[in-house]
Amino acid sequence: MCELLGMSAKLPTDICFSFSGLISRSGQTGPHRDGWGITFYDGKGCRIFKDSSPGYESVVAGLVKTYSIKSHVVISHIRRANRGKVCLENTHPFIRELWGRYWTFAHNGQLKGIKKDLKKWKESFGFGHQPVGTTDSEAAFCYLLNRLNKEFGKEPRNKNKLWEYVANFCHDLSKKGVFNILLSNGVHLFSYCSKNLYWITRKAPFGSATLKDADISIDFAEKTVAEDVVTVIASNPLTTDEKWDKLQPNTGILFHHGDIINRYESRERSVAS
Repeated sequence: MCELLGMSAKLPTDICFSFSGLISRSGQTGPHRDGWGITFYDGKGCRIFKDSSPGYESVVAGLVKTYSIKSHVVISHIRRANRGKVCLENTHPFIRELWGRYWTFAHNGQLKGIKKDLKKWKESFGFGHQPVGTTDSEAAFCYLLNRLNKEFGKEPRNKNKLWEYVANFCHDLSKKGVFNILLSNGVHLFSYCSKNLYWITRKAPFGSATLKDADISIDFAEKTVAEDVVTVIASNPLTTDEKWDKLQPNTGILFHHGDIINRYESRERSVAS
């Protein structure tokens, strides 16, 4: 399946080290040769790099590995296609506007019946976000945003209600298959695990780390300041000498500036019907 990478940081931080490990799995140490992408948030704007070719061979990915683009929130994805052909429009992350913000979404897994759900939505309401490509992932993203817009109408002041709704929606969709995701509106980073997802938070005192998939080590103490807090989320741990925490199945975690804001356990409340 595909692999995910996300970052939430207190201070603007680059993701060159972690991205170097991930992109090696896109054609060198792993089979994820069917495209890659990454979104860096910068205020309400964002920078997006995507390519449907193997990331390990991509000149653009090479630039991202070495060019220090600093951000509070980053979402990245490497693809091993199982739904939809290999092409740019099927390459994650996907991005849409909602309530005056860019939302970014990346998915690992497969979902049965999500395209039918989205079709029913369009037949019932006649409006909303529609996929450009043919993946079940993009259909799920569009369906989620449509449900959010119908539920709230405008961005709710109570952010916990918003993300609780997202978490319950994810729990419902996980019943249709594997639904590991990263989702952000540029402020928060939400992760949902139905099978495999790991995270690590780095803060003072900072140590060193070595990548599993590339001959690269780093001493974070030389690259950070005392107030830095950086959380990295990945489908599989990226380093050999650090302890990564595994998200429990059917659990969502909301991050802001590197810290955990809330956890959302699975519930039997349906919002995606």
